[in-house]
Amino acid sequence: MKKQWAIMLALTFIITAHAAACDICGCGAGSYYIGMLPEFNKKIMGLRFRYNALRTHLGAGGQTSYLTTREHYRTAELWGGWNLGAKIRLMGYLPVSFNEKRNQSGGASKTGLGDAGAQVLYKLLDQKKAMGTKLLVHTLWMGAGVKLPTGKYEKPVKTTGQQDANIFQLGTGSTDFTANAMYDIRIQDMGLNAQLSYKLNTVNSDQYRYGNRLTANIQAYHKFRIARKWTLSPNMGALYETSRQDNDNGFKVPVSGGNLLAGTIGFEAVFNGFTIGGNFQEPLHQEMAGGFVKAGSRAMLHCAILF
Repeated sequence: MKKQWAIMLALTFIITAHAAACDICGCGAGSYYIGMLPEFNKKIMGLRFRYNALRTHLGAGGQTSYLTTREHYRTAELWGGWNLGAKIRLMGYLPVSFNEKRNQSGGASKTGLGDAGAQVLYKLLDQKKAMGTKLLVHTLWMGAGVKLPTGKYEKPVKTTGQQDANIFQLGTGSTDFTANAMYDIRIQDMGLNAQLSYKLNTVNSDQYRYGNRLTANIQAYHKFRIARKWTLSPNMGALYETSRQDNDNGFKVPVSGGNLLAGTIGFEAVFNGFTIGGNFQEPLHQEMAGGFVKAGSRAMLHCAILF
């Protein structure tokens, strides 16, 4: 029991420390929230679909004008995982993005390959113990990853007297790194899942660096077994994202960074080697790019084969 409390306190300390260090959250290069990962014994391969909406060029107090732009980011992602033995897990993803924006003056779109990435996770803890007539199970995975500049980055056109958030991109143009932790504790069929990811960005060839980002989320779930074939796990919880301001040629970018708190609701279902799941995120509180950007609802849907 002391070991369990130590793990929870460590995760709490990491979340608190990074939240204090990252005062502003970048919104552009996308959220890496993936919801609860389905369990798999050897390999998994599937597709993931994401949707994210923003409003930019907002005035004081969120006022709109003829410059106010509605932006939509849609991503189709090939992703997979491979367990190497009982303790090592490799994960990878390759996205294709469909971005569009529109205001009273017109619109623009970008379609193409996004930034691919990979992660390696190590299982530090995997314990099962009886608690009366119920079973307590908890696991802890920790690891690191890399994001490659496979998506096209275009130097933004700077308009005199107008500030633009550098978010309408297919990729960041930089090689970036992530540190990850995933903890799951379950008593029989009721559980709690917590995930933490810190993304360290580097400078791209245009001397632009997106702000480092912290993403933390926690979800409560319940597993329902249907006709001894289906496993359905509805879940709900909260997501928090925070990031530093971007840096352009050594200068901080005012219309960047911020923080976002969102409520999440979703589900995971497994049937005969096939899994499907999804989630919906609704912002509860946000302060992004100094009020210049406002995030809308987000959604994600995935399906995969277990083999």
